[in-house]
Amino acid sequence: MARKYFGTDGIRGRTNAGAMTAATAMKVGMAAGTHFLRGDHRHRVVIGKDTRLSGYMLESALVAGFTAVGMDVVLLGPLPTPAVAMLTQSMRADLGVMISASHNPFADNGIKLFGPDGYKLSDEDEAAIEALLDGDEDTIPLASSDRIGRARRIDDAQGRYIHFAKSTFPSDLRLDGVRVVIDCAHGAAYRVAPTALWELGAEVVTIGVDPNGTNINDRVGSTAPDALARTVIERRADLGVALDGDADRLIVVDERGRVVDGDQLMAAIATGLARRGALKGGGLVATVMSNLGLERHLEAHGLGLLRTKVGDRHVLEAMRAQGYNVGGEQSGHIILSDHGTTGDGLVAALQVLAEVRRAGAPASEVLHRFDPLPQLLKNVRFAGGKPLDDPRVQSVVAEVESDLAGRGRLVLRPSGTEPVIRVMAEGEDEAEVTRAVDRICDAVRAVA
Repeated sequence: MARKYFGTDGIRGRTNAGAMTAATAMKVGMAAGTHFLRGDHRHRVVIGKDTRLSGYMLESALVAGFTAVGMDVVLLGPLPTPAVAMLTQSMRADLGVMISASHNPFADNGIKLFGPDGYKLSDEDEAAIEALLDGDEDTIPLASSDRIGRARRIDDAQGRYIHFAKSTFPSDLRLDGVRVVIDCAHGAAYRVAPTALWELGAEVVTIGVDPNGTNINDRVGSTAPDALARTVIERRADLGVALDGDADRLIVVDERGRVVDGDQLMAAIATGLARRGALKGGGLVATVMSNLGLERHLEAHGLGLLRTKVGDRHVLEAMRAQGYNVGGEQSGHIILSDHGTTGDGLVAALQVLAEVRRAGAPASEVLHRFDPLPQLLKNVRFAGGKPLDDPRVQSVVAEVESDLAGRGRLVLRPSGTEPVIRVMAEGEDEAEVTRAVDRICDAVRAVA
């Protein structure tokens, strides 16, 4: 069913425009609160946020909405998305909210919702909330005067998350003598991530830890690792870690300044767990965008790769359904279900550091698990219709797939937000990959 508000990861957009206004946020609080009012107990919602200027506005609006329908609110302040998911569970809350637009620029913001189990909402829950948002005003009953909710701020939320994150690091290891550069993207983890690393013994060098409301993700963080790579080289660090605005993804830089993507990190974590007999599912879950080199590397170690559609939500669904404990995306969303219900950049970074410590070798050796095959992604716009259903395009696709058979693969997917077909190919020969992508892009343009 088409959604008016919810996208692939909550509600997101430019602030003070479209759906991302204070008025809409208040109604989201009222609708989500009403949907999760179940039973006679005092209901509780926890709210965290990243460091965007608009977070104050949206936080206040959500508080008004939740308290109006009778929910008590616990304000966590700036905190990573996975911390909100964790505290939703540990505080026995009925609902968790994260105000963030992840890796987007500061002018955007978003609202992510978590159920009482700490997982992102199901399609059914989102549909029910959308129905309340679009319904008449009297479809959302307000609490009686004596049942209006209360709001309070807790001061130790960051400490609780730091303690949790540290507990995922092996108790027999320390980070003494390890120099780590941490880039927090001027975002939600700007305090908790450096503190956790320092408490585990690391020598910590920080960048991206001076948020001012408008500099989140600005030339720093997991989507802009150049600053991290330069700092790692300049400070002769052993490793660099870059988080995004809400710290649910990471990218690593080795001691040579080379970027290590999510595919390599998942390979290192999964093979390490397998070696210790702790890997579940016989492999890991990744999306169709993960490199074929990852799949071949896992096969060489007797492990499998289960692929899903793009999006960490689909990865998590497959992990839960089939019992895997490692999954993620090439972009750095890594889900470790032994430790959490959503992607957690800091926790994943700690597992990567543990693998480096156990190996007693440089990060460049430990984390370079395979040589990725040449991979090319291009977007091709179309005017309307469904180009991928056109027989002329399908004929070209069939020819390309035949040419790549045994040596590569092809992934085609329409964008969910704009009239664009994403064409990705990978294979052993870079020139062949380029020709494959260009042929399909030309075919789409010819019929569009």
